[in-house]
Amino acid sequence: MKKTTLIKSVCMAGMAIALSCSSDESPEREIPIRATPEAFAQLKSASLEHKVQNFQLDAAQTGFFSTENGVFFTINGNCLSKNGNPVTGMVDVQVIELFDRGHMLTTDKPTMGTLPNGDKALLISGGEFFLNITQDGEPVDEDCDIVATIPADLTGGVDTEMTLWSGKGRDNDCDGLDNDCDGFVWIENLDANGDPVEAAIQNGDQGERFFVAPFGDFGWTNVDRFFSDPRPKTTILVEVPEGFNNENSRVYLSYVGEPNALAYLDTYDAATGRFSEHYGQIPIGLECHVIFTSEENGQWLYGIKSVTIVDGQTITISDTELNTATESELEVLINTLP
Repeated sequence: MKKTTLIKSVCMAGMAIALSCSSDESPEREIPIRATPEAFAQLKSASLEHKVQNFQLDAAQTGFFSTENGVFFTINGNCLSKNGNPVTGMVDVQVIELFDRGHMLTTDKPTMGTLPNGDKALLISGGEFFLNITQDGEPVDEDCDIVATIPADLTGGVDTEMTLWSGKGRDNDCDGLDNDCDGFVWIENLDANGDPVEAAIQNGDQGERFFVAPFGDFGWTNVDRFFSDPRPKTTILVEVPEGFNNENSRVYLSYVGEPNALAYLDTYDAATGRFSEHYGQIPIGLECHVIFTSEENGQWLYGIKSVTIVDGQTITISDTELNTATESELEVLINTLP
């Protein structure tokens, strides 16, 4: 009996030591990545490419182009130069126009503008535009303003507070069609006196109203004003499913009643796995939709959650709320949100 008891005691002690060693030496659990950053970037780049409209212009003339949505571009061909020399012959013009939050989402071009203190806040858009001119694949410079004449009906009517903005990345790297812009944001255009460049209002022959937007740089231009809401503001957090981060997913906010705007949660805490809009600009009591996007097997992976903002809120997107869609299906879905 004593021998059996001793053997049991030794075995139990050995098991305790083994369990203790195993616990101390076990590595932290690795969370598998659900989508590669490259695959997610490819989805957004493909969406941009699908929206390119192509035109040609004789550099000896002034070109007038009407886009699919009826925006009228005026380009003075005599002001084009290449390597410092006047351009002759035909040039290629690329245009993209984004008017709704569905297209803004799939191209990753939300309407977040830079405040004077460097913070970011939501913009209400009168249209986002990309324009570029090349000849034989080489970049061409424009030495005069290009003018975009935009039907006000495309964005709900005339708004006299609209000004012009340029889309830039953290390193001003967003002039091309690639979607690798780091920290894309809209920066207000200022004139020589440091005042905002306003979008003028023009009347048409049939009573139409237009925004007139002159701009001098190729790349991204936007007609905007800041969203205004008198309610107290807060910061929110959004927790996404495991395996997603700020490299392979995005989190946006769609405000109820604002179809021409899309907010973006631009910070991510790797320790908590949460996204945030950390500037404290979200109105308490706001009705909105939190939209998560990523990639899965070549399709868009998304989750949409309807919320009413409360102070200091943490919102969780779970795996059970995720679905897949094509580019066009997701755009329709986002555009039909209230």
